[in-house]
Amino acid sequence: MDSIKAYLYFTGVTVLCYIVFMKGVFMMSEELISKKDLLELAGISYGQLYRWKRKGLIPEEWFVRKSTFTGQETFFPKEKILERIEKIQMMKENLSLDELADMFSPNVTNLNYSKDELIKRNIVSTAVVDFYLEQEKGSPQFNFTRMLEVFVLEKMLESGEINLDEAKMVLQVLKDQAGVIKQKSCQLVMTRKLGMSSCLFLVNAEEFHFERGTKVVTTLSLLTCMEEIKAKLL
Repeated sequence: MDSIKAYLYFTGVTVLCYIVFMKGVFMMSEELISKKDLLELAGISYGQLYRWKRKGLIPEEWFVRKSTFTGQETFFPKEKILERIEKIQMMKENLSLDELADMFSPNVTNLNYSKDELIKRNIVSTAVVDFYLEQEKGSPQFNFTRMLEVFVLEKMLESGEINLDEAKMVLQVLKDQAGVIKQKSCQLVMTRKLGMSSCLFLVNAEEFHFERGTKVVTTLSLLTCMEEIKAKLL
């Protein structure tokens, strides 16, 4: 198995690490669904699925080729693909496929919203955006990169999964990896062990592993966060 590249943050010190499979370690892996089962479960045709792929509504990397006893078959990350198909079916009545593709694309430019507009659109609460601006000491105008940063903090703080010190760590990770986020499928993973918190930034990771005793506090897909922000901006 190939190792998974990640950036691990310990008390402000960055350590580049490789997380590899080891017997007895904690593991998280996505459940896969075959193409045949997906088409039947979602009630869509082969043609629809690949038309959505050509339009960019379903990422290329979600089409996973694997060897089976009948030969090569295509599988998908079950939770992600079913959630995406549900969104497409729900929104395609009001949006064209091109508009949907723009919404699902991680490439966003020329967006600029004020603090008040973000609060009004329910992207962030007053308390979290004030905390963000206090840490960043930046402008009250938000491009999409800064919207994503404050939105991630909103989701994590509102859920109670992290405290304010951990939120500062998360923000630093997002700042450091800003150039990667819009180009790759990325995840944030918060862990705790023996009272110490860590924030991992995973790129195109199908699974990840930790030693015994490590608690995974939360995992967050940045691509999903981008889609949620865009849906609120529509």
